[in-house]
Amino acid sequence: MDIDGCWRYNFGKEIMKEKSYNNASRSNRIWKVHSDQWTHQLHSCWCRVEDDFRFKLVDEDQSRSQAESQTSEVTVYKINHQEGFKIPFSLTIVDTPGFGDTSIKRDEEITEQLRNLFSAEHGVSEIDSVCFVAQASLARLTPTHQDMFDSVLSIFGKDVAENLQVLVTFSDGQRPPVLEAIKASGVPCPKTEDGLPVHFTFNNSALFAQNQSSAAADSSRDEEDGGFEKMFWKMGVKSMNMFFVALNKLTTKSLTMTKEVLRERQQLKISALNFKENVETLEQVWYFTEFPHNKVFDAINLSFVEIMKRSLECQCRLEKIALIPNPPDYIGLRIEGEKAEAKEGWEKRVQYLMERKGKAEAKLMAQEQSQT
Repeated sequence: MDIDGCWRYNFGKEIMKEKSYNNASRSNRIWKVHSDQWTHQLHSCWCRVEDDFRFKLVDEDQSRSQAESQTSEVTVYKINHQEGFKIPFSLTIVDTPGFGDTSIKRDEEITEQLRNLFSAEHGVSEIDSVCFVAQASLARLTPTHQDMFDSVLSIFGKDVAENLQVLVTFSDGQRPPVLEAIKASGVPCPKTEDGLPVHFTFNNSALFAQNQSSAAADSSRDEEDGGFEKMFWKMGVKSMNMFFVALNKLTTKSLTMTKEVLRERQQLKISALNFKENVETLEQVWYFTEFPHNKVFDAINLSFVEIMKRSLECQCRLEKIALIPNPPDYIGLRIEGEKAEAKEGWEKRVQYLMERKGKAEAKLMAQEQSQT
């Protein structure tokens, strides 16, 4: 795939269902959810939980490390339909690296990679489901979590809202606390009758457990562990079956509106940058010139007017087409959180957040000026 920041893998011969996964927690969890997908296709067809063998995907390209191959790029997995599959169609899975996994700057790069994928001639042009991966035990969304959700949702058009779904990992079969957290956050996803987000639960502990034959399992501890494995296996298979049934009922959405959202946000970003540069130039003109009402000042003023006009047009258009037109600003809260936790590398993250805050303030100023 000749798209900057994206990789593509094909399984089987070249019917189609496309899904996008956006990890709201950690990249290894999203990979395990992908393992669930393959397990449903491979294990459900050719092995059982009590069998003493398992299927496992192996990347034949050994030139890249596992960490690099799983977290560096947006990856497109094309799973072509084969005889014996539990579902009657092929799949295209778009896997994003985990937002918040490495750095804040990296999150912006991931968004740019998605923009490239959705905009490219041979990229992804339509989608059936946008899935958020969330850990079951997460009782509330921190400013960082909320910022991640908004970062992802803000790139999509309004028409994708009914295709949002939540995949809950590390589930124990009970109601996951994270559902209440997502509900309270106002994430615009479809709801069940009791008001909770539409979701599917998984626990990957049984996927690649070193299962033994019945003859080898001769201790009570083995039997007890095997019971848990069977429980989680059945839960995963049941959830996956339910997921694919629900997926097949969703209306495929073109990414035309999403592409337009991405274009408008890019233009808004450029306008904010130009606004900031003009402010700096204007300050210099006022400082070094006795009579600021000169040709330079007039030229900058005209440029301001044009920037305001473009910003207003972009904002008005985003209000009509974007899933989240104006994502709330959690930068200040994230800065305070980074300082309080003081985890390794926090100084660098705070520095970048301060730069991002400056850009956000310039963008806000440009929007306010365009409306006056």
